[in-house]
Amino acid sequence: MGKPELLEWLAFQLGPLRIGPTVLTTWLLMALLAGGAFAVTRRLSVAAPSRRQSALEGIVLALQGAIGDAAPGQSARLLPFIGTLWLFIAAANLIGLVPGLRAPTGELSVTVALALMVFAAVHWFGIRADGVRAHLRHYLDPNPILLPFHVLGEITRTLAMAVRLFGNLLSLEMAALLVLLVAGFLAPVPLLMLHIVEALVQAYIFGTLALVYIAGALQSHEIQKKE
Repeated sequence: MGKPELLEWLAFQLGPLRIGPTVLTTWLLMALLAGGAFAVTRRLSVAAPSRRQSALEGIVLALQGAIGDAAPGQSARLLPFIGTLWLFIAAANLIGLVPGLRAPTGELSVTVALALMVFAAVHWFGIRADGVRAHLRHYLDPNPILLPFHVLGEITRTLAMAVRLFGNLLSLEMAALLVLLVAGFLAPVPLLMLHIVEALVQAYIFGTLALVYIAGALQSHEIQKKE
């Protein structure tokens, strides 16, 4: 049995859809992240930056550097999507540490939705880079007979992203439960640290895969232009 859901009593029915604890937890995360972003970006100053602003600028520059390494010259364009993806998944993984709440990324429906967002983003950035025709044409390279394999590759990598994040979070929660059953509450701190590290690593991996896929789509257009 899973742990009791703190937000279960707030669940409601919206037509044929049930708005359950997972959706409510996701909405809560979105509100907290939006509120936090508003709070930390207030009263920014160019002349006399505060420590908070300096730390925030350091984080943004680190993200831009990581994105620029995978997609040179595209960090400004990709930072809003990739940065938000990293931040949201990390927060979604870590919120499972709050008693009574479960990580939304421990639900397959959420990880599938995130993977579909990445799938859509790959084509969105690809089409914006060089138009619909040029973006679709790369599926016919180097030979049109490979079109089914290109399409199959798109589908399988999207499913792999969804299942990887879901499986890793699920296995982490099961491992934590087993350790608690065997050792009781004698080793809560190492278990907590393991959860935090794994949650951050999984967020980084998912965001990096999304970045690599988008960068691949953009680089394919650069190759076509040179040819």
